[in-house]
Amino acid sequence: MNSDPIAPDAASLDHALTEARNPRTLDIDQCDTLEILRRLNAEDATVAEAVRSALPHIAQAVEAIVAAFRAGGRLIYIGAGTSGRLAMLDAVECVPTFGIDPSQVVALIAGGPTALTRSIEGAEDDAEAGRRDLLALAPSAKDVVVGLAASGRTPYVLGAIAAANESGARTVGVACNVPCPLLEAVHIGIPVPVGPEAIAGSTRLKAGTAQKMVLNMLSTASMIRWGKVYGNLMVDVRPTNRKLRARAVRIVCEVTGVSAKEARALLEGTSYRVKPAIVMAALGIPLDEAEARLEAAGGLLARVIGPAKRPGQDPSSSP
Repeated sequence: MNSDPIAPDAASLDHALTEARNPRTLDIDQCDTLEILRRLNAEDATVAEAVRSALPHIAQAVEAIVAAFRAGGRLIYIGAGTSGRLAMLDAVECVPTFGIDPSQVVALIAGGPTALTRSIEGAEDDAEAGRRDLLALAPSAKDVVVGLAASGRTPYVLGAIAAANESGARTVGVACNVPCPLLEAVHIGIPVPVGPEAIAGSTRLKAGTAQKMVLNMLSTASMIRWGKVYGNLMVDVRPTNRKLRARAVRIVCEVTGVSAKEARALLEGTSYRVKPAIVMAALGIPLDEAEARLEAAGGLLARVIGPAKRPGQDPSSSP
């Protein structure tokens, strides 16, 4: 890990993979609509393999994130432009999906909230702003800070990562160029070299897709390991609307075999918290005891009622 990355200038991008011209799309402007779509689709099809090659690195990052959550720390994303918008999307979606506090997964984007809906591309060149924004969150050794930059050279992200390293936080970098300053500056580098874009330099395409896939894995795998999922059901879902309340009812029914009416009554008694409702139904115990057992099990439902059954299997059968 290089703790003192050098902010790039424009010339440093000359040999970046994400800036190169793609030989497979040199004449894309001469293609009809269907052929344009075929070319774009063919390029997109290569992204999953690039992400697959990075799985060992992603796994290291997930382990660090889970350790942070268990220690009371946070997952903090840092990005600019497309990378920042994707990071913000992942952070926001974690709240209803996994029932976490919004402060547990946080995203910073160069240019602030305005940059979510309006391009402020010049903001990515301000390394000091990245440092300042990160330090405003008071990072500590309990946290994991993930920097995302397709080029791996974005000053805003590098400034934030430098500040994170100085604070003692565990740092992770996701980049689509190899080698690059970001991957050298972090404790865990996740290289996803997807190659030249169909339109040279338009990293909202393959690079953006790759970063979205990595973000999905980082947050989802971490939440699974943290006990937010039982089988493949989101048992910590936060039912904040009619659709999610209906989903909570279905989950309780699926796991325990009770009727929808019974599931709804249990959920109403727990303020629509799915896990305690499941424990109450599965073990026939009151709310306070269900909560105590979940607390003792670290929130892992399988440790309280046994592993999840397959669909169609009697929920009342022994594990």
